Amino acid sequence: MIKEKKEKQQIFLFISLCCLAYFTSYLTRTNYGAAIAEIIYSMGITKTQASMAVTGSFITYGAGQVLNGIIGDHIKPRTMIFSGLFIASACNILMSALSNVYIMTAVWCINGFAQSMMWPPLARIMAENLSPDNYKKACVAVSAAASIATIAIYMVVPLCIALSGWRTVFLISASCGFVVAVIWLLTIHRVIPTAASHEEKGIIKADSSPDTGNNSLFSYFGLVPIMVIIFLQGILRDGITTWMPSYINDTYGLGVSISILTTSVLPVFTIISLMAASYVHKLIKNEVKAAVYIWALGFICSFVLPFVYSSQAVLSVAMMTIITGCMHGVNLMFISILPARYISSGRVSSVTGILNAFTYTGSAVSAYGIAALTEHFGWKLTIIIWCLIALCGTIMNIYCAKKWKHA
Repeated sequence: MIKEKKEKQQIFLFISLCCLAYFTSYLTRTNYGAAIAEIIYSMGITKTQASMAVTGSFITYGAGQVLNGIIGDHIKPRTMIFSGLFIASACNILMSALSNVYIMTAVWCINGFAQSMMWPPLARIMAENLSPDNYKKACVAVSAAASIATIAIYMVVPLCIALSGWRTVFLISASCGFVVAVIWLLTIHRVIPTAASHEEKGIIKADSSPDTGNNSLFSYFGLVPIMVIIFLQGILRDGITTWMPSYINDTYGLGVSISILTTSVLPVFTIISLMAASYVHKLIKNEVKAAVYIWALGFICSFVLPFVYSSQAVLSVAMMTIITGCMHGVNLMFISILPARYISSGRVSSVTGILNAFTYTGSAVSAYGIAALTEHFGWKLTIIIWCLIALCGTIMNIYCAKKWKHA
């Protein structure tokens, strides 16, 4: 009884530390996007110029996911995650002192690469040291921690703008990053669960996973269709999150600070969405099939948007909130749960990195593309395109679910 209680405490501490690390990585990653409307206003630059940093960081993050995902299967997660947090924190300090948008873009691109050193090794260390149920709980908890970090940023940014300006946000984020990096390095090896048996730590049995041979990673019925799905998911998830403050300010003229504060509703609902998506997966027991229902709800909400986006502020924000929540649910299915099927081949980090790279390819497209669309054609066409993307994602996921033969 005492041994079982001690084991549960150790698992709790382990998951909590993973959550803290990912929480902090989001603090040092999402702050620029949260403050982008104020940065545009205070520096007197265009949306397109400001979006270069977001687009560039998404590109380097996506490319880094592939490289660091592969490396993450060979280097200790403890070292890799510490390095990522440390470099990201250094980039945040630099951002607080810069005034040239092009140099800021270069620094934020470095930050994007540093951030890519976080999730693949984190997924690996959790998959290797937790039972199937605890792994899924950990995925939800870590994803929720990222959403809580986003909430914190969207709360802190308006306060900083009012009191001292947007640069303070980067200093606060950097300070948290350095502290947590040291905590991670000094304590993670002490809280890794040791009581569970080798069998208990295996996430997905070989006979319930897709073929994990080298060719299967890019087979027609394997991950290629899923890469397309998560590319579309990335466009919607990060596109709406990044540009919602600008949409609210442009359409309803509520002011930058209020627009940013209103956007904090997105990550609040994301936490609820992650729990709901986890429950759907528990019922269906197949992440690809579960994602179909999540996509369908996202499409329904996106279909409503073109009719209300300019006249119903509350309803529009509600629809965007549900859409982003659904996309986080899709992300949970494909970026968190699905890669654990590859634990027997020792490629959890690699698969996670490759899949996540496509998510952030979509994010990069949305960051620059939405800025360009809204500047040249306005918000109506942009929102109609969101609806078409949601439709394509739903259809593609239905097709993929039919081809996914494994439970």
